[in-house]
Amino acid sequence: MERNTTTIPQADIDRQLTFCREIAQMNAARPEQPLAFVDTYGCQQNEADSERIRGYLSEMGYGFTDDEEQAQIIVLNTCAIREHAEQRVLGNLGALVHVKRRHPDQIICMCGCMAQEQHVAEKIKQSFRHVDLVFGPHMLWKFPEFIHTLLTSRGRIFQIPDEAGSIAEGIPVVRQDKVKAWVSIMYGCNNFCSYCIVPYVRGRERSRQPEDILNEVRALASEGYKDITLLGQNVNSYGKDLDSPMDFADLLERVNAIPGDFLIRFMTSHPKDATQKLFETMARCEKVAPVLHLPFQAGNNRVLKVMNRKHTIEGYLDKIRALRALIPDIVLTSDVIVGFPGETTPEFEDTLKVLEEVQFDALFTFIYSPRVGTPAAKMDDPMPREEKLANFNRLVALQDAISEKKHAAYIGKTMRCLVDGESGDSRYPLSARTPGNRLVRLTGEPAAIGQFVQVKITDANKWSLFGEMV
Repeated sequence: MERNTTTIPQADIDRQLTFCREIAQMNAARPEQPLAFVDTYGCQQNEADSERIRGYLSEMGYGFTDDEEQAQIIVLNTCAIREHAEQRVLGNLGALVHVKRRHPDQIICMCGCMAQEQHVAEKIKQSFRHVDLVFGPHMLWKFPEFIHTLLTSRGRIFQIPDEAGSIAEGIPVVRQDKVKAWVSIMYGCNNFCSYCIVPYVRGRERSRQPEDILNEVRALASEGYKDITLLGQNVNSYGKDLDSPMDFADLLERVNAIPGDFLIRFMTSHPKDATQKLFETMARCEKVAPVLHLPFQAGNNRVLKVMNRKHTIEGYLDKIRALRALIPDIVLTSDVIVGFPGETTPEFEDTLKVLEEVQFDALFTFIYSPRVGTPAAKMDDPMPREEKLANFNRLVALQDAISEKKHAAYIGKTMRCLVDGESGDSRYPLSARTPGNRLVRLTGEPAAIGQFVQVKITDANKWSLFGEMV
């Protein structure tokens, strides 16, 4: 397995910025500023990638719109984690054929994890001929060159090389707001869980240099960002491929030492790599939010072994107990897959036992979805869909009751929360987050957005809290 991180030379990034300037000159000659629409599906890593795509587009002279009819360039940044996500993308992509007929000079691009799947790319090539550009995550750094080629010679471009991946520094970024920021600390995954397509489309684990990460966080803190999330497919593996190894707990401590009033979050963590050292660092570092997303996926050890998860439920529960001993008010969330091939209903009920013991604040729950190219897609799957759905509903009902109970315990408390936006609800016009990332619907004025405020929790349901500024 490839363990050496390769970095795109700065000269290659400078060349891409030269393409940006040439396109900006073309766009400056237009009677109006051209617009671009970047539509993002899936995880926070995709959100971070879209911010870099917007950064490039801004350097090319494009403004931004959410209206596909107004956009000269449309970019769909896609997710391949589940079949439903893929079908949604393909449906939206197909609908763009009508938009393209009305605007024949429009450039339509598809990127992200779906684009890296060979069978999907071939389907786009044959059946979605209105799509001009398809590129995988490894080729994002060359986006300006692709657009320059399409503007000067048209044709179609498919760039989905099968490679381990690299690190590209120096790509401009346009972030969604001035409150929250995503900071990718590493890319790819080496775990090869048997159900997961990510290692095949995102490549091998590769870590950014710590100083590049720290410089990015310093800049964000100086610009006033209040909520900074460190991203990786498995952040606990950070640094294993660096010439001078540094583990994630050490990086977290160095980020915590950066001056400024901001919260540090991170995701995602794998149980096999979540260490006592990490838990002690979280407890010691005052800026690290008291929240951990730690997917366990299934509550039965036989199922976990077939999933190739490399952890046991006993070990998982031991880690939860150790973490709670250090941070009693820790907010815990997790992922669960229901109906993995071969899982029986009694084995599924072991998952319910884990929920009862841990009492998660929230869960992200999914019925198993086969992914072409993964080992699980070839496994026998005898359980009927109806039985899987019944088990899924039992899981959701149990977690809803736990979440409602845990949220009710907040009522009457006053907490320091970050106001992060508007909610669209006239009764509670603002949205905020507790340190543990619980959503708060909040009364108040928009001037509070971007500030930490004291909030008294007045009500709650299973999805969110409600409050007023003190």
